[in-house]
Amino acid sequence: MTTLHPTHQLLHLAADQKSAEVTDWSARISWVLGLLVFIAFVYWLMRQGWKWRGSLQSGLPELPTTPEGFADGETLLTLTGRYHASTTAGQWLDRIVAHGLGTRSRVELTLTAQGLDVVRPGAAGFFVPASALREARLDKALAGKVLPEGGLLVITWAHGETLIDSGFRSDHAAEHQAWVDAVGRLTGAAGTHLTTSTTEGTAR
Repeated sequence: MTTLHPTHQLLHLAADQKSAEVTDWSARISWVLGLLVFIAFVYWLMRQGWKWRGSLQSGLPELPTTPEGFADGETLLTLTGRYHASTTAGQWLDRIVAHGLGTRSRVELTLTAQGLDVVRPGAAGFFVPASALREARLDKALAGKVLPEGGLLVITWAHGETLIDSGFRSDHAAEHQAWVDAVGRLTGAAGTHLTTSTTEGTAR
């Protein structure tokens, strides 16, 4: 029986490991390619679902634009932060994607007696006339994403025959309550729906 010198044993082990690595590379490449194909397929399904949802919402009218002279009115409040999403009012999972409402973006809000001006750098902005505003509330979830309690300012407004919940998150969350109060005064709904949860309402 031949006993290998420790040096020879190390060389044999190194050779075996090198062979194993060569064999593993083909398996790893196949696994990575398979994973990439799967991710691409899931992404394609998501895009198809997005397009399908957009076609279902094709009856939603074009969004109003900022009226002339809006900047001349007295500003009640301003806010900078992020536009989170819009859903059918009371249905926190029913995301609206028509007219770019499904696109998350930075946002600048301006509230006057005329209404709410929504400016979205890199995405389509829109205007909500004061007559279309319904209420504002603090919430924690919209379009399937859950945030800390009160982390969202949700403004409900009417567009055509559809009631819409639009979610915004200020860079300074402490500002949310002031917006709830101001929109409430503008719509005559002050003191109602200050803190609710669409998730709980849907569950019921």
